[in-house]
Amino acid sequence: MTLESFNQIATSVWTVWAVLVFTGIVSWALRPANRGRFEQASRIPFDEE
Repeated sequence: MTLESFNQIATSVWTVWAVLVFTGIVSWALRPANRGRFEQASRIPFDEE
């Protein structure tokens, strides 16, 4: 295995991993169960306490 072929494999693995992480974060953020938490967090700057 040459360094060039290792680099190609590592790049492919990194790309797949990054897409999976991105998909996981987006799916977590769009879950209906998190809506209340995000709405509450969006009001933090307006709280006077």
